[in-house]
Amino acid sequence: MVDIYTDGASRGNPGPGGFGVILKYGTHEKVIAQGYRLTTNNRMELLAVITGLEALKKPGLSVRIFSDSKYVVDAIEKGWVFDWVKKGFKKKKNPDLWKKFLALYPKHRIKMVWIKGHNDHPLNERCDELAVNAALGDDLLVDEAYEKEADQSLF
Repeated sequence: MVDIYTDGASRGNPGPGGFGVILKYGTHEKVIAQGYRLTTNNRMELLAVITGLEALKKPGLSVRIFSDSKYVVDAIEKGWVFDWVKKGFKKKKNPDLWKKFLALYPKHRIKMVWIKGHNDHPLNERCDELAVNAALGDDLLVDEAYEKEADQSLF
């Protein structure tokens, strides 16, 4: 069983954002974090999950993903995202990221686990720290899909 702990953060919503991911398998641990210059908290929460899944090198793994995002956990566990696909993601945010997630989803046996944020869960707290520090970093990437959408909504 691979455990993936994730968190996203945004300084302002939208604003600079980041995510933190910790993958655990037995005694092995991998930590990933990245910041973006303009994004939203929900995008970072979802991108953290995607990044964790992309880091897996073998298909067919049993994976538990821990997230404090009801947006992400409920969309997957309650099956909402699959209805969104059928409706072409009409009036839904972040279709670019949801499509990336859906391409990864069938490669593993995934169980989403919601954990209450800022509740002294050590790995969630570490992911939060990673996400916040990434958002504060100097090497912020461009969230191209978000910025393109934001530019189009000006008129």
